[in-house]
Amino acid sequence: MSVIDIEIPSAKVLGFKQLKCKGIIMELTLTQPDDWHLHLRDGDLLKAVVPHSVSHYGRAIVMPNLKPPITTTAAAVAYRESILKALPASSNFTPLMTLYLTDTTSPDEIKLARKTGVVFAVKLYPAGATTNSQDGVTDLFGKCLHVLEEMVEQNMPLLVHGEVTDPIVDIFDREKVFIDTILQPLIQRLPQLKVVMEHITTMDAVKFVESCKEGFVAATVTPQHLVLNRNALFQGGLRPHNYCLPVLKREIHRQAVVSAVTSGSRNFFLGTDSAPHERGRKECACGCAGIYNAPVALSLYAKVFEEMGALDKLEAFTSFNGPDFYGLPRNTSKIKLTKIPWKVPEAFSFSFGDIIPMFAGNTLEWQPSLI
Repeated sequence: MSVIDIEIPSAKVLGFKQLKCKGIIMELTLTQPDDWHLHLRDGDLLKAVVPHSVSHYGRAIVMPNLKPPITTTAAAVAYRESILKALPASSNFTPLMTLYLTDTTSPDEIKLARKTGVVFAVKLYPAGATTNSQDGVTDLFGKCLHVLEEMVEQNMPLLVHGEVTDPIVDIFDREKVFIDTILQPLIQRLPQLKVVMEHITTMDAVKFVESCKEGFVAATVTPQHLVLNRNALFQGGLRPHNYCLPVLKREIHRQAVVSAVTSGSRNFFLGTDSAPHERGRKECACGCAGIYNAPVALSLYAKVFEEMGALDKLEAFTSFNGPDFYGLPRNTSKIKLTKIPWKVPEAFSFSFGDIIPMFAGNTLEWQPSLI
């Protein structure tokens, strides 16, 4: 069977990529991606889910919303050691740790975090915004401004869950209101602060990020917010495994986010927000927010870029824009995406229960494997 090598010219930041066509099978080789927003949890759950991420990604920004949250440098270092111990023996995966910002975080803690070389960002959870965010910030400007100023001095990025928690604000409007009332004033007050608006979901977020100075404000995007709209929560009944925060939005917003990430803009990069929960915590009267997408994320990102005729821009989104924003070297290892059908497992079973992956039981294309 002959192999045809096709060089695809790409955006300026990409150079060239190789797309091989073996008969009807296509293979796409990319620089190994990183995940710039990942929940690994702890204990047995950490051990269960970490292999799915390390099989695809070289590094990941690890979220700090454990119980108790990772609020100190010492806790971040200890959590990092727990992750390293849970890795498969052959893994070269590097966890990039974060601190959980609170009303009482001190500037000295930011200095200490920077000195360790293992803490790469600080996470802002508005109190009550999502899973384990009850210890989050209640008054960003009144209680955290001195910490944010020190973050500018230390070149420490702020990672933002961009939703207000005021109960009078409609859940579908919380991202836009956060931009107008918190994020825009923050950028105006501290223009040198590096900010990542995480898991953006709306055209309002796209427009905001694109309006900011490149290199200071960026956004991560999840696979679920690229392939699903809010109808997916209710098709044929209530779908708890499609429930996440920020919640899925209208189709017009999904299309805006897709257009942004496939445009070649350096302001957007991969962040899965993969958030595992045991099945019983999702399928109950008051289910947890979070979609477990680690096993399928790369396949879904490739699907979106292919459908938009933008496979030449996929590598920048998955592998270049993130490390460039953080000032880190790009990975040198490679990953292969082969366009062959594969079925997503119905569930992953462990001693503590089942974890249901995104698109469970469905057939996807673009199967990833490390080279």
